Amino acid sequence: MGAPLSVSAASLPGPDARALEALRSNAARDPKAVIREAAKQFETLFLQQLMKSMREATVASGMLENSGTKLGNEMLDTQFANKMTGLPGGLGDMIARQLERQITGGTPPAAPVPSLTVPAAAHSGADLPVSQRQADFLRLHQGAASQTEAQSGIPAAFMVAQAAHESGWGRREIRTADGSPSHNLFGIKAGPGWTGPVAEVTTTEYVAGEPQKVTAKFRAYASYAESFQDYARMIKESPRYAGVMAELASAAASPQSFALGLQRAGYATDPAYADKLTRVINTTLRLQRVVG
Repeated sequence: MGAPLSVSAASLPGPDARALEALRSNAARDPKAVIREAAKQFETLFLQQLMKSMREATVASGMLENSGTKLGNEMLDTQFANKMTGLPGGLGDMIARQLERQITGGTPPAAPVPSLTVPAAAHSGADLPVSQRQADFLRLHQGAASQTEAQSGIPAAFMVAQAAHESGWGRREIRTADGSPSHNLFGIKAGPGWTGPVAEVTTTEYVAGEPQKVTAKFRAYASYAESFQDYARMIKESPRYAGVMAELASAAASPQSFALGLQRAGYATDPAYADKLTRVINTTLRLQRVVG
């Protein structure tokens, strides 16, 4: 047999810690059963943290939040996690198979991290807080965003988040007529004063609150760094966004106030733009802590 699992019971809360101690005592008699139960325990803990992260990404805290509501939310997270734990083909099954291969002396093949399917009711259509695409997007653009922050004072996380929101984390990048990337991450249109290259595409605009498909010309850049610099120049120098820059300079600046300022200035016609952007900014801030 391989080396025993080195997990500290003290690091697990309540019943999970007691259950882990029971698993250790039964390990010699039925190792495969212990592996399956241990995998289930880890899956439950992981899903609890996932539910908590998704709730924090979509529900804003407020004056009505207190210790009682927090306890209720934690109990609801646990209930959801228990419902989703142990499903065939789920994360627990994958953990159990990997552990069984290690214990029997086999070398598990390298496998990609599985994508988790979460019921729609659990996250109300919001993206999962952390995904490989999101992490890759942050790594790709963090450098340019940080350099632009030093020049403009606009937080890098706010800019990366807005680029992510506008481009669907890179999935909906604007392309030129020949199919090459425009490097336009912020959906900035090519107005009469723009003399550079353009990309003409069909986009969605909201007229009287109703979405409509229109054809519009967008600015095209030689690099993503140019896109960040042009965006920051527009926000910093245009009188239209003076309120946004003033808010960023205040002690009360927050993801929500930044997003609301952009919406009030007419950055986008989507009436829910501020709410959507605030959620993406909060996700990006969490990603920065995970990716580094």
